[in-house]
Amino acid sequence: MTLQQWCFSFKGRIGRRDFLLWIGIWLALMAVAFTLANYQLVAIQSIAFFIVVLLWPTAAVLVKRLHDRNKAGWWALLLILAWVLAAGNWQMLAPIWQWGVGRFIPSLIMVMMALDLGAFVGTPGENRFGPEPEPVKFR
Repeated sequence: MTLQQWCFSFKGRIGRRDFLLWIGIWLALMAVAFTLANYQLVAIQSIAFFIVVLLWPTAAVLVKRLHDRNKAGWWALLLILAWVLAAGNWQMLAPIWQWGVGRFIPSLIMVMMALDLGAFVGTPGENRFGPEPEPVKFR
């Protein structure tokens, strides 16, 4: 798999190493972006644009990792659900439900997705999404 396929294609499979490498790169880029925004070296609108630009490669890597676990890419929508629940205003609910809907369920989804994608081995051999993944060729 080439670097271009790794970042922009939703077809195929990638292993844990390449997935965790992308997560590390993504976290480093986010740390740099928000540090620059915090010190007002870059406008917040530029940082927002940068985050939107990173959505496509992040989704591509996530879907390919789900394919390696023999799951459809639609499972990635759970992360959007977690974000919506965590960002919601749940003041109309009782305090225990505010915590459950606004904190516990999103945290549970994030932890389960992190374990599933980052810790568990992919499907050995060929599955419905293609042959066993090859490491990304960075050169």
